[in-house]
Amino acid sequence: MKPHNQIIVRRAPGSDPTSGLMLAGHEIYPCRLGRTGIAALKRESDGHTPRGVFPLMLGFYRADRLRPPPTALELLPIAPHDGWCDDPGHPAYNRPVDLPFAASHERMWRDDGLYDICLVLDHNISSRARNRGSAIFMHLTGSKPFTQGCIAVQKDVMLKLLPRLAPGTLVDIRA
Repeated sequence: MKPHNQIIVRRAPGSDPTSGLMLAGHEIYPCRLGRTGIAALKRESDGHTPRGVFPLMLGFYRADRLRPPPTALELLPIAPHDGWCDDPGHPAYNRPVDLPFAASHERMWRDDGLYDICLVLDHNISSRARNRGSAIFMHLTGSKPFTQGCIAVQKDVMLKLLPRLAPGTLVDIRA
């Protein structure tokens, strides 16, 4: 099976700003976007999914809920002490952290299943700037019809994509 070099994400035509389409090879899948849609200028907590081209870096999964899915991406098991710093003033901004953690952060170990499989996009990580957005992931859909700025897909879609993803696969988010 040939790997995907690029995945294209865009707003679904004629829909609300939180409904997207993902083109992976010759397949098109529905996806969810940030609560305020796609924007070129991403700011911390603005709800935008950032526009741009971002390589996939690695992923996380809940080993207590599923076996490691087949993929060339490095997939790390999530533990209850895993978090992600979203405090722009902290030196660990937009980095994984161990909980408890005093600064503002997201818990990676979630009850709602959103991060049962969670892939990290290189948005504001390799070249980090304060307040430009943190924790931009491709994760699973939940009960809300939007994300906080990530891309969300149904679990069956994620499981179809993973065998064809590798470090450096580009996620091209277009307006």
